[in-house]
Amino acid sequence: MIQVGKAAPEFTAQAVVDGQIKEVTLNQYKGKWVVLFFYPLDFTFVCPTEIQGFDAQFAEFEKANAQILGISVDSVYSHLDWMKDLGQLKFPLLSDITKRISREYGVLKEDAGISFRGTFLIDPDGVLRSYVVNDLNVGRNVEETLRLVQAFQTGELCQVGWKPGQQTLGAAG
Repeated sequence: MIQVGKAAPEFTAQAVVDGQIKEVTLNQYKGKWVVLFFYPLDFTFVCPTEIQGFDAQFAEFEKANAQILGISVDSVYSHLDWMKDLGQLKFPLLSDITKRISREYGVLKEDAGISFRGTFLIDPDGVLRSYVVNDLNVGRNVEETLRLVQAFQTGELCQVGWKPGQQTLGAAG
């Protein structure tokens, strides 16, 4: 079972990267923070709002040394077709057509064969620092995801609502 403070499950997947189909591994992002977000399916209602939200904030995540990776159970060909409507994205969209990665991360809705909306923050050493899983009908907050990455990067105690530039509560024990 996946657990905060433990190594995130390694994976290899086909992905759409800059409009091309490529192989992506979690390990290739060692040394960077990774924001791995699972979404149910291409061509749905909430998913494009989340993907466009992450794309709009891409530069801020990049400043924070964080790589965004979107993943669903759709094929890379579905991703390519969907991106004709969405436009080019600044981050990879991974295919978990076998559902193995969704299962390993504990977000697979087995009876429907799709993923819940899971967001996983993985540190530069490959350790899981946070995860949140939403039911299918509610999208996530991209700004909050960025704030969490920035808070974890301080290595200090961050009070409720902490934002970059604010004092922390000091060194973590």
